[in-house]
Amino acid sequence: MDSVWFAIALIGFAYFIGDGLKHFKKGKPKSGNYSELLDDELWGTPKLVKESKIHDYTGLSKEDAKTLVKDYPSVPHLKVNGQIYFPLKKLKAWIDNLPNA
Repeated sequence: MDSVWFAIALIGFAYFIGDGLKHFKKGKPKSGNYSELLDDELWGTPKLVKESKIHDYTGLSKEDAKTLVKDYPSVPHLKVNGQIYFPLKKLKAWIDNLPNA
């Protein structure tokens, strides 16, 4: 009787592994309706970066990243529900155009 349960478990395991492998290289999840932003964050470089994570993309210290908008009001940013987001491409272009100090 134990071998029957083992065989059933093995068949179930093979089914789920096979179903997962069918969708392995498609680049998008099988189900779920993710926004474009979330999708970019899952599969590559995000378009918007939270203020708390901007130091990872700019090389700034965490303390400097927190005061970036206050110190440089012209920096490209969005404020949504009290949270500041930076459009990464525009931010990189803004940094490239800064005069050397």
